[in-house]
Amino acid sequence: MKCLYCGYTESKVLDSRPTDEGNSIRRRRECLKCGKRFTTYEMIENTPILVVKNDGTRQQFDASKIKNGIIKSCEKRPVAMHDIDNLVSVIEKQISNSLVQEISSRKIGEMVMKALKELDQIAYIRFASVYRQFRDVTELADFIKDEKMNK
Repeated sequence: MKCLYCGYTESKVLDSRPTDEGNSIRRRRECLKCGKRFTTYEMIENTPILVVKNDGTRQQFDASKIKNGIIKSCEKRPVAMHDIDNLVSVIEKQISNSLVQEISSRKIGEMVMKALKELDQIAYIRFASVYRQFRDVTELADFIKDEKMNK
């Protein structure tokens, strides 16, 4: 860290503490050359994750889109909102922890389907019917039959 006063690059940390919001650390430093003190803030760098859509276009990842899709799938089902929030949080963490800069919408959809399958079977089928774009009841019935066989 460069000293604000003399430009020297070596300093020692005198005090570190988290900020009120908890998303950064405030560090009090002292320059090893001129002895003056200054404050720096350290925070996590968020690199944006892009979602690659089926048509090849890209857009920034937005967890609220996942949440809205899950809410629609869980409509009139006994699924608590905190369960939906937890599911979205788990998927968001999986994507962030994968350290990829781009992820396909198909992969996100598969992650949501897997999580919904464990949460609520009807919500899972609802989401799958929209996600897989079934054209008729036969395709949906085949999907359900395959699901039963894979158990």
